[in-house]
Amino acid sequence: MSWEHDKESLAREIVTMLYANRMIRTFFRDRPEGWTLISGLYSPLYIQLRPLVSYPTVFEKICRAMALMIKKELPHVTKVVGLAMAGVPIAAGISLCGAIPAGFTRKLENVKSVEAFRKAIENYGEHSMLEGELLSGDKIALVDDLVTRFDSKVVAFEQVKYEVERQRLTNVECNTVAVVLDRQQGAEETAAQHGVTLTSLIPFRTLGLPLLKEVMHPAEWDVLTRYLADPDQFQTGEAQAEVRDLAGRL
Repeated sequence: MSWEHDKESLAREIVTMLYANRMIRTFFRDRPEGWTLISGLYSPLYIQLRPLVSYPTVFEKICRAMALMIKKELPHVTKVVGLAMAGVPIAAGISLCGAIPAGFTRKLENVKSVEAFRKAIENYGEHSMLEGELLSGDKIALVDDLVTRFDSKVVAFEQVKYEVERQRLTNVECNTVAVVLDRQQGAEETAAQHGVTLTSLIPFRTLGLPLLKEVMHPAEWDVLTRYLADPDQFQTGEAQAEVRDLAGRL
């Protein structure tokens, strides 16, 4: 069988587990009023993968699938670096399952842009921006649980760059991000603008959600499909009230 076939089979199994264990939450089943995201936008969908380590079977399945994806799609990668905090256990799991050396970024409070990062390092001292050993010649993939935009990944690239320069390493490449789930709301396009390859185990809009059609209520699936295709149409109070009322009627 081809990797494409195997990847879809893994995606189906994993996305179903995530939904069953309420790491994929929806207005219909979990919260009729929906959620306000960090961006300030309304969403009838909330994906939270931080509890993964509380579900060992799901966690192991994901780490093995991620390790296989890296070996199949990113064979040049010699090291994975998990993004603090959610990407840290995933990188460790990939390392264990795939025998790929790993490290992780340090958490930087209130640093959400390159400008904020450059200001923060002025007072950061001699502490490392990364934990884990970097070597000259490393080909690094950043690892995280999911991606909506791309802001946190851009800061992580700056952390790697800073540490490479601080340690005076040579021939280190870091232009790849691997995530469990891509919400497909602009991150891939932003990554391309930065010269970065974004690889996901589950592209949610085009693969993950279609794979959930059989386990979701038809109205639930329809709302999420329309939302992911055009989030702007759901940003009015009237549209949100319709979603809330729909959950109450069904």
